Amino acid sequence: MTDAPHLPVLLNEVLEALAPLEGRNVVDATFGAGGYTRALLQAGAHVTAFDRDPSAAAFAAPLQAEFVGRFRLLERRFSELEEGLAEAGQETCDAVVFDIGVSSMQLDEAERGFSFMRDGPLDMRMGADGETAADLVNTAPAEDLARIFWVYGEERASRRIAAALVRRRSEAPFLRTLDLAEVVERALGGRKGAPVHPATRVFQALRIAVNDELGELEAGLFAAERVLSPGGRLAVVTFHSLEDRIVKSFLAERAGRIPDGSRHLPPKSKGAAPSFELPFVKPRAPGQAELDANPRARSAKIRAAVRTNAPVWRKAA
Repeated sequence: MTDAPHLPVLLNEVLEALAPLEGRNVVDATFGAGGYTRALLQAGAHVTAFDRDPSAAAFAAPLQAEFVGRFRLLERRFSELEEGLAEAGQETCDAVVFDIGVSSMQLDEAERGFSFMRDGPLDMRMGADGETAADLVNTAPAEDLARIFWVYGEERASRRIAAALVRRRSEAPFLRTLDLAEVVERALGGRKGAPVHPATRVFQALRIAVNDELGELEAGLFAAERVLSPGGRLAVVTFHSLEDRIVKSFLAERAGRIPDGSRHLPPKSKGAAPSFELPFVKPRAPGQAELDANPRARSAKIRAAVRTNAPVWRKAA
């Protein structure tokens, strides 16, 4: 955890990527505690924010009072950008920003069950519906749990951990975060001085699975492509390689930067016109000053793109 848990990460870089902002219609696709939204409003933008978490409304109320007529919060997933904007009487926007992953406020609330640092119900849902982490841990077959830990957590001991969880749940179901963390720790032989808690990857994997985070990210990027006007700007902040790879691949493809194939083979037919241009190809990371002020930023990256006037690409079947 950090001493300043609600500092928006890479804020200056986000504002630069989305500029100009005065009078523009901007979507904050991941409202959270409202850090980006406040900065966007202060820069003169009109902001429509999305967040599936019902608790976000408490952070939105002060902004609605301060920036009357320029801010609204929609309790929707960011994969529903198009539907949400249409419902609000708006078809397109000038900029979209995503801050991917769990928010600091969610980690800080023990009752949400995201963290193994505090005891709470094993929930992990970002919204108010769907199965919980407890549902998944207590009912999924061992092979499914192992796949989740391996794919979403990159946990090398995924099979060993899954087997340990299945054995334990046959005696008593998992209901609390610390209970799960302790069983994972025992399955891995304890901490043995490791700087990272042994349950870190398992908790990450369960959170991603429960909230379908990678599927949501892909759908959100497709939606941003549809709602951005020509010249509209996109900024995506990620904290994990799984997320960054999805964003990198999407933008590289949409910018026409995917290789055409081997020079020894017949040329491929020309694909769709690029729907995005990249102001910078490699991701940008926080500077030392931001890292000193906000350790949460240590793994953050930002990628950005500008919408061209080309038609929206068709999604792969």
